[in-house]
Amino acid sequence: MTRTARDLLRTITAELAPDPRCNPLVPRIAAGEADREVLAALALEQTRIIPADRRAFLQLAVRSTAEPEADAYFTALAEGEALARQRLPAFAAACGVDQARAAAYTPLPGCQAYVAWLALNAAPADAVLAVTANFSAWGGYCATIAAALRTHYGFDDEACAFFDFFAGPAGEPDRAAERAVQAALDAGRLDERRARAYGHLLQSYEALFWRTLERPA
Repeated sequence: MTRTARDLLRTITAELAPDPRCNPLVPRIAAGEADREVLAALALEQTRIIPADRRAFLQLAVRSTAEPEADAYFTALAEGEALARQRLPAFAAACGVDQARAAAYTPLPGCQAYVAWLALNAAPADAVLAVTANFSAWGGYCATIAAALRTHYGFDDEACAFFDFFAGPAGEPDRAAERAVQAALDAGRLDERRARAYGHLLQSYEALFWRTLERPA
C-alpha cells in the first residue's frame, strides 16, 4: 500500500510526542505554582522568538521556490507568526513587562535556537515534517497554559489570546503541510530519516526551552 502524507504526518507526530518528564514547567503553570516572574520570562523570550521564527519560515519559503506546496506551507507559518506577534503584547503587559523592560532584556541561550538552523540547512520537504510534528506539541502546551492563566492567574481573554491562537486548530497550515509532504513523496524528494532527525532536534530544543525558563541562569 502506498504511504500517504497524512499517514506519515500522523506517524511522525506520534513518534515525536514529548515525554511529560522533559517539561517540568508547563505542569507547574497548569497547577498555578509557577511564579509570575517565570511567566514574564516566557513573554520576554517570545518577543524574540516570534519574529525570529517568522524570518526563518520566510527563508524556508524562499528556498522552496521549486516546491510550491512547501513554499505555501512556510509562507502560511510566517503569516501565522505575524498574527501571533500582534497578540503577544497583551500577555506581556499582564505579566508586568513594559517596553523598557523588553528592550533591556537579554535572551536566555537555552531558549533561542529553534528553527534557524533548519531554515539554512534542511531540505524544505524534510523541514515540513519536523516543524509540523513540533507544532503539535507546542499547541498542546499553549492550550494548557491558556487554561491555567485564566484559572490560576486571573488573566483575561486578551492576555491569553497569544496562547489561544496556537492552541486552536491549525486548519490551513495542516492542510498545506499535507500537500507539501504529498508532493515531496510523489517526487521522491522526502528523506524520512533526516526528517525524523530534524524532528528530534526540535523536540530537544523544545524541552531545553522549558527547562531553561524553569531554572534561568
